[in-house]
This record gives sequence, structure tokens and C-alpha cells, in this order.
Amino acid sequence: MATDAAPIKKKGFLNAVERFGNTMPSVTMLFIYALVICWILSFLLSFIDFDYYLPSHVEGQAPQKIEVLNLFTYDRIVTFIISTVKNFMSFPPLGITIVATLGIGIAEKSGFINTSLKKLLSFISPRFLTPTVAFVAVVAHIVSDSAYVVLMPVAALMFYAKGRHPLAGISTAFAGLAGGFSASFLPSKIDPIMQSFTQDAARIVNPTYDVNVLANYFLSFGSTFGVILMCWFITEKVVEPWLNKNCPLDSQISSQETKELSEVTALDKKGFRWAGLSIVAMIVLITVLLIPESSPLRAPDGSMTSSDAGIMQMIVPLIFIFFAVPGIIFGFMTKSFTSSNDVVKAMEDIIKSLIPFIVFAFFAAQFLYSFNVSNIGKLIALAGADMLTTMKFPAELTIFLVIALVGVVNILITSATSKWAIMAPVLVPMLMAVGISPELTQAAFRISDSAVNVATPMFPFYPLIIMYCARYYTKAGVGTLCSMMIPYTAGLFIVLTLTLYAFWWLNIPLGFESTYTIPVIGAGAP
Repeated sequence: MATDAAPIKKKGFLNAVERFGNTMPSVTMLFIYALVICWILSFLLSFIDFDYYLPSHVEGQAPQKIEVLNLFTYDRIVTFIISTVKNFMSFPPLGITIVATLGIGIAEKSGFINTSLKKLLSFISPRFLTPTVAFVAVVAHIVSDSAYVVLMPVAALMFYAKGRHPLAGISTAFAGLAGGFSASFLPSKIDPIMQSFTQDAARIVNPTYDVNVLANYFLSFGSTFGVILMCWFITEKVVEPWLNKNCPLDSQISSQETKELSEVTALDKKGFRWAGLSIVAMIVLITVLLIPESSPLRAPDGSMTSSDAGIMQMIVPLIFIFFAVPGIIFGFMTKSFTSSNDVVKAMEDIIKSLIPFIVFAFFAAQFLYSFNVSNIGKLIALAGADMLTTMKFPAELTIFLVIALVGVVNILITSATSKWAIMAPVLVPMLMAVGISPELTQAAFRISDSAVNVATPMFPFYPLIIMYCARYYTKAGVGTLCSMMIPYTAGLFIVLTLTLYAFWWLNIPLGFESTYTIPVIGAGAP
């Protein structure tokens, strides 16, 4: 098996982007720089009198004049130092990410995720191979990064076994998984992460604003159909013909590797059956518990979908449980776990992969605290809203400009968490000031965050996917993968954007407790 890609000539736009991106500091360093800049700006802007007022959301209370606070005063420096640990511990996605990932780690280490993907891909008709792979890729959103390790090589093998180009299988799986990341049948850990940033950003201008954790769920579910159909069309009409012409196979996968990637043993099947039954049992249990109107899983008014409902507040623990329980059952039945220590080790191992995120979270939390306390966030929001009001852009055009902006940023910063941590405190309040809801702004962000992922060399899984491609085409490199994936980016960008506007024009809710517009809060003097 070939594992090393032959050198490719680095020329063209995409490779220029790659070279520029590689010269950039890490995302963590970007937040350190942003923190320093925020403090310097707080000092400089504190001497300027800005004629902007934030209306109060308390009846009878006068509007608040926005003044940038100098963070370099003695009291504020001491307060900042005292608050650093609290800022870190209360960083919106920190606990969410760790808890959800612990459950995924158990399911991954036990082999349950691997077997699940193999089983899903085994029910394939040759005629519907492409849409089946795309469907499984969309389903695999709930298993997060684990899917990249399993789904790509298995999809390549399925295409190879059917006499089709294996790189077409990889591109289809990659497009459905990363390019269609905003489309999902089921909630995943990205939903509460996005919600936490959006809600905190919305509260910069409205301290009482709540964002439902599934505020974009209906749009996500509705987008799945367009994503699968678009991946199907692009693979069979554009990418696979191009691969057959330009990337002839020059290496074959060994029979042993074929067996390892495709085989599901009798023990695996038994473990999978019992693990699957545990999931069914948990779904039935939750359904039964939801039936009484006085259930603690409901809101005080009996609603199951409001942000006050226990079931909505349990999304992240439920993700942990729905991965951990079947993972443990599968692990012990297949002997991949032989003691409780193995389960603990699985959680410890997966947490190691979060070390870069935890470091990032510490500095991002300090930046967000400083950005909020200094009032720079409110100033930018109201100044931006004033500019948008002067330009008199319709809301539809404003949202499209947001989608385009995020797409450009995503070429260099592919992490959804990192980008939204930077952009939410600016975009959400600014668009709220012209009557665009936080839920709609979040939906617009997620479109470009998904579609552009697959076409940028900055995506962290590019080296891994190139390695999988090189198993069949030894000359595969960055240029090969970019060329394969650009048609998907264009197609997914179009279909996801059109889906959002179709929902908007038909007034279909984006998700639970979501709106498209809110009352304009205004900018300028009262």
C-alpha cells in the first residue's frame, strides 16, 4: 500500500491560500492578540464621546449611553485577574464539549461507532451507492470527528468493490460529513455549542434574550435532503468522471486491509444488537417520562420544546448517555472492554484530543470577558447597525453578505467554535440592532461554515484524507483533494443558501422558539 504522496507543484490560487494560511499563528495566538488589542482599544476609545444609546429592556428605565470603559484602571485590572478562572470555567462551550466528548470516546474505543458505520454502509444497492454514502455521512455528524477515521476508508472500499473510483467514495463521504455539517437528522454537540455563543452575544444588547438549543433544528433537518441530492449529483456527474479521466488508480488495497475495513464479526453483530436495543429502550423510557404534563422533562407550562423544558436542558447529558451506554454494552460483549478501567481509559484518551481546545478556551474566555466589559462589543454593534440603517440594505441582502463573509473567513479558520467565538459578539448584536434575529444570524453562519470546509487546505483532516486517497492514487496531494472538493463547495453553498431563503420566504420556523426578525432596538441618540 502506498502511503506517501508524490510531490506536487505548488501553484494556483488554492495553494497560495494554503501557503498564506500556514504563515498565520494558531487560533489560540489569534485570541491572545485579540485580547491585547481589545485592552489597548479600551484605553484609546475611552477618551471619545460616542453618541450611541442602548434602549433599556426594563420598562420605565432610560436608555443607556454607550461609553467604552478603560480596562487599564487599577480596579478593573484587579477585577480581571480575579475573574480569569471564573471566565474560563463559564466559557460557553467548555463543559458542553467535554461532557459530550466523554460519551463519544467510550463509543469509539469500544468499536461501537466503527461497527455502526460498517453496518449502515452494508445495506447498499449498487444503484444507490452514492446517496447511501452521503446519507450515512450526514447521519455521522452525531459522532463528530470519529467519523473521519472510519467513514472515509470504508466509503472508498465500497466504491472500489463496486468497480467505481474509490476517491469518489471518499469525496462523497467528505462532502456529506464536513460540507453538509449544518444539515443533520439528529441534534449533535455542535448545536449547544453554537447556541451558547449566540445567546451570550445576544445578551450584549438584551440581557434577557434566550436562544433555544435547537433554534436551527428544522432548517438543519430540512437541509439534509438537498445536501444528499447535491452530493449525489456532483459525484456522479462531475467529480467521478473527472477522477476517471485524471486520476487513474495506480495502487490496490490489500486483501487483509479489505477484510479489516469491511468485516463485521459474529461477536460484533451480537454486541451491536444488544447496544442497539439499549438505545431503543432509552428512547422508549424518555418518551414515557415525557407523557405526563407535569413531567420534570417539560417546562412549567407543559411545553416540551421551550428553553425552560428539562428535555431541552438535557441535550448534552443525553448525547453523553446515548453514546456511553451502548458503547459500554458493546465493549463488554465484544471483549474490547474487560474492566471498568478500560471504560475510564477510553474517556481519558478522548480527552487528550481536546487539549488544544482547552488551551484555546482559556484565552478565548478572557477575550470575550474583556470585549463585553469594555463595551466595545456594544459600540461595534450599534455603529454597525447605524451603518446598515444608513445603507438601507434589505434583510435578505444583509444575511447573504454575512454568508459570504463567513465563507471567506472559513478559508483560513475552519473551526466553527473558533470562528463563532470571534464573530458572534459582533454579528449577532449588530444584526439585532436592525431587526434580524440571533437565530437567523446563527443559521447564516452555519451555511458557509459547512460548505467551504471541504475546499480549504486549512481543514485539519486534509492530511488524513489525502492519505486515504493515496492508497489508490499515489500522486494524490493537496491539489488533488481541493480539485475534487471545489464542486461540492459550490453546490452545497447554493443548496444550503436556497434552503434558508425558502424557509424564510415560506415563514417556516428555523427551529424551536426561533424567529427571523425582532423589534429594532435602534441606534443613535434617543
